[in-house]
Amino acid sequence: MPWKQQITFHKMESEFIRKDWVKIRGVPMICACSPNWDRIDNFQAREEDIIIATYPKSGTTWMSEIVDVILNDGDIEKSQRDVIFNKVPMLEFWVPGAVPPGSELLDSLPSPRVVKTHLPVSLFPKSFWEKNCKIIYVARNPKDVAVSFYHFDKMNQLHPEPGTWGGYVDKFIQGNMGFGPWGAHVKEFWARKKERNILYMFYEDMLEDPKREIRKVMKYLEKDLPEDVLENICLHTSFKAMKDNPNTNYTAISSSIMDQSVSPFMRKGICGDWKNHFTVSQNEKFDEYYQKEISGTNLSFRFQV
Repeated sequence: MPWKQQITFHKMESEFIRKDWVKIRGVPMICACSPNWDRIDNFQAREEDIIIATYPKSGTTWMSEIVDVILNDGDIEKSQRDVIFNKVPMLEFWVPGAVPPGSELLDSLPSPRVVKTHLPVSLFPKSFWEKNCKIIYVARNPKDVAVSFYHFDKMNQLHPEPGTWGGYVDKFIQGNMGFGPWGAHVKEFWARKKERNILYMFYEDMLEDPKREIRKVMKYLEKDLPEDVLENICLHTSFKAMKDNPNTNYTAISSSIMDQSVSPFMRKGICGDWKNHFTVSQNEKFDEYYQKEISGTNLSFRFQV
């Protein structure tokens, strides 16, 4: 790897701190990541690429570590070679003057590359489809996504101030969130699954039976690993193990970007924390929103496990 991604700020800090979303073809994006969008549109995929696509706060880091360990045949020592955001770079991430583009880091990596992205279908580089890349999509119920996103926005200095929880629920329902509305995101990938080789996973299923779900990923990646190796992967990628692991808990990132004293990057990793945040009226309003979003599809989400 020709360079290491060092996530810290210098003189560019004030230019991107707490700036509002910037719309790219109608989709709200992180201000720092928005310049020179040609780098995304023209990104050159390789046939061996494995894409991990999610709406934010849906188990992206979890799946990234699972895939990395599987590709290394369950060798936990190899998985400790670097921090997760270097092993599985976020395609669209960039802070001009401080952090090189994720697309640039990906260009420097050997195949098979694992690419992380939160981009909706409408902003996906065409080459991902043209090269028929493997895509693993992880979806999570929107109530827990909203709660997790809210706490993440509170600690992530590159995102706008989240404001009050009540106001945040309204913004979520309106789709005024980074990477656009939740409903469109999960539905568009679900629809593509009918015509593409997409492994569509659910966060709640992963919580319920990690071993079963990791087996699905192994099969998709054409890896046949023995049971004891699978056991080790489950242990290594448990929430507690990843929260304690400096390579996966994002403590390598400067507090000038992610202030984990406000909220840890890996906060709870459960299903049902929404019950601690939603009022009765907020929950009723959100239920109406959810039913409207999934109507006309056979998608269904669990709000407790």
